[in-house]
Amino acid sequence: MYAIFDNHGKQVRVCAGETIEVDRIDAEVGAEITFDRVLLVGADDLKVGTPTVAGACVKAKVVSHERGPKVIAFKFRRRQRSVTRRGFRASLTKLEILEIVA
Repeated sequence: MYAIFDNHGKQVRVCAGETIEVDRIDAEVGAEITFDRVLLVGADDLKVGTPTVAGACVKAKVVSHERGPKVIAFKFRRRQRSVTRRGFRASLTKLEILEIVA
């Protein structure tokens, strides 16, 4: 069984028992979180929401808070003596999917 849920405007596909990384969520490590905006639940029969599946939720546990890899935005304008170099690291939360309720 798998589900697709909405997390801050991004769609995430999960199965029970998986570990995923999503954008930072304000929750303590070890806390349980419930995602109610489930867009699709797939098993033997497929349930597609309009826009969400009624009564479905995804339960997850916060494993840790981490930072992603460094991404460098480099801009070079030739013949202008202009170089811009900027780094960015995303704040991520690692989640363990406990169960999918459909």
